[in-house]
Amino acid sequence: MPVPDLAAASVFLDFDGTISTTDVGLHLLERLAPPEWKAIDAEYDAGETGSRVCLLDEWDLLPHDADLLRSVAFEVPIDPDLEALVAGLLAAGSEVVVLSDGFGFYAHDVCDGLGIPVLTNAVDWGTGALTFPHEDRCCACSSCGTCKQAPVKEAARRGRTTVVVGDGTSDRKAALLADVVFAKGSLAAWCAANGVVHHRFECLADVGEALL
Repeated sequence: MPVPDLAAASVFLDFDGTISTTDVGLHLLERLAPPEWKAIDAEYDAGETGSRVCLLDEWDLLPHDADLLRSVAFEVPIDPDLEALVAGLLAAGSEVVVLSDGFGFYAHDVCDGLGIPVLTNAVDWGTGALTFPHEDRCCACSSCGTCKQAPVKEAARRGRTTVVVGDGTSDRKAALLADVVFAKGSLAAWCAANGVVHHRFECLADVGEALL
């Protein structure tokens, strides 16, 4: 693939299944929630409901115990090349942002120490409420918890080359806008089925090899 000018690039990394080796949110649901969550998730994957409604319904099925949720979330390994990829991109002058439309807290737990922005949903542990500080009610769909299109559009308006790295349903709309797409899992299948040019990857080392 032609390597973009990294000094002019904005790289957006998904968290669940991209930075983490598998989806942390699904792991929490599989371990701690009753089986009703599967029907909720299927509706979201089929496009019958937006992520904000899906997340709220699934969050209601989980225990709102911060220590328990964090301990179970930490059972999911993180891609071992995360820090090297982020450091290499930053050294090359890229902007790097984590975009996650999950339960939020575990993305911050992993990524806050990397020195890059993390745009995701948030938990008010005092009330147990799941909140959406990065929703975009002005977006055409206006149904996502964290709008992944908005920051990609904003970077493009500033003349940045936009790079999206993801694996799942929540990355589709951002992939439609990005200049460069790295996709794996269901996102790669969706891109192939819908004619979205993309580069397949299996782990973040593949992305680093292609870009750095």
